[in-house]
Amino acid sequence: MQEPQNDIALNTFDFREMRRNGAIYVDKTEWLYRLVRNPNSKFFFLSRPRRFGKSLMISTLKSIFQGDRALFEGLAISKTDYPFKSYPVLHFSFAGLDVSTIEVFEESFAKRVANALAEVGYAYDPTSGVGSNFYAAIRSLAKAADGQVVVLIDEYDAPVSHALDDPDKAEAIRDRMATFYCQLKENVGVIRFLMMTGVTKFTHLSVFSALNNLVDLTLDPSVALLLGYTDEELEQYFGAHLRAHAETMGLKYEDYRAALRRWYNGYRFSPDCEKTVYNPVAIARALIAKKRYFESTWSETGHASALMRYLERESLVRQDYERLPPVPKRIFDSYDLRNLRPETILYQAGYLTIKDFAPLIGYTLGVPDEDVRQDLNALLLLRATDADPQAEDARDTLCPALLSGDFPAFVERLRAFYAHLPYGPKEGAVHEAAYQRVLYALLSAGGLRVIAEDRQAQGRADLVAEGLGQVYVFELKVGGSADEALAQIRAKGYAEPYRAKGQACHLIGLAFDPATHALADAKTEPLL
Repeated sequence: MQEPQNDIALNTFDFREMRRNGAIYVDKTEWLYRLVRNPNSKFFFLSRPRRFGKSLMISTLKSIFQGDRALFEGLAISKTDYPFKSYPVLHFSFAGLDVSTIEVFEESFAKRVANALAEVGYAYDPTSGVGSNFYAAIRSLAKAADGQVVVLIDEYDAPVSHALDDPDKAEAIRDRMATFYCQLKENVGVIRFLMMTGVTKFTHLSVFSALNNLVDLTLDPSVALLLGYTDEELEQYFGAHLRAHAETMGLKYEDYRAALRRWYNGYRFSPDCEKTVYNPVAIARALIAKKRYFESTWSETGHASALMRYLERESLVRQDYERLPPVPKRIFDSYDLRNLRPETILYQAGYLTIKDFAPLIGYTLGVPDEDVRQDLNALLLLRATDADPQAEDARDTLCPALLSGDFPAFVERLRAFYAHLPYGPKEGAVHEAAYQRVLYALLSAGGLRVIAEDRQAQGRADLVAEGLGQVYVFELKVGGSADEALAQIRAKGYAEPYRAKGQACHLIGLAFDPATHALADAKTEPLL
């Protein structure tokens, strides 16, 4: 097979650099053209999870408004009437600011703004505040450029998000940033175009109340496919890389694409657009590595740590994130920094996405793909056990024991893990589903493909897990016995559909003590 000619960019978010280096750029300029030529609005906000190309989009807009026509040769916008007029572009990125203390934040914030202003030739006045400098820069640049400037703000919310574990600090940072954002309202008349991106929509941040004409594109179907890759884009731009990877994995191309879709495609960003997109960074990592298997890449670029601290220790027990009840639209906005819902945090961090929508019912959220599913379950387990080293060891060695056929070791480690869970303080009794969710998370985090409540002709198996060509059928009992659990699997024929496919099946019955919440009994048997 011929080797792919174009490189895949992984660690660059700079449009100019990608184009000059000949790296693959998935052309999104058709959507950007609609925004920059929109006759009804010029102020926009777009929220997306991390790793979805927000910074690359901002960088592309910067090159558009700097009038760098040559960089867009062959792209969709070059075939339109866009004039590529050059404007002064104020480009800010607030990712990575130090928020260890308010004083440190103020210093790093001022330095970040000063550096951005220096890029367009404006000298920051240290005797004035950040807001005053921003206002003066806009006015000065507009006066020198026929009255209009462009403002691009990437990760506008990052400092507040990074301090969410300390609401007092988060609110103080929000107030400090308000003095910066309120300058936008004061300069509406001289701003040609404004785009702000972030992970979270903090509705009480001054920019949302001050700019009445700010268009929130977050759930807008017209830009639902602006960030992320569609199946068609993946084939068009990465076709040679995909085929090379399929060959490495020894899979037929259609089987490879189906597996790739299950692992990395599942994000839906509008109730009115059912089409889903792939995570761009996950695709880049998978195609650059070209391993003989797919693996979770989500945690390789870090967790949204401050956001994830909102997950309580008991959240794994109390909530099944694979089967969430419908939520209202306000779930997508954050206004009370002291009472954020876990669903809001997980959606904005990219661990949940829109699965369905009904006008009178609301939004159904769910885990987007296998990549995120494995990482989310590992994270929930970590939170549920307060990172107890013994529990972590039991978790990490549990699935290898199962897959190698060492069932006594599997049961021992499963018993040890359940012993470290925080049942008890709030609940005298624990429903069977809570034990099931823990087992689901353990197996999924360990890389197995897991189905909960697997519907069969005569009922539903509690859990079915697949890995390395083996199938494991679990039945859980609270107050019953492991023998009863195995008898139910056999009587209901839960494993028959898998045995009919020629797969090796193992039946596993688990029994829990309702008084101690411990794994009291476990039995396994092969299905011959």
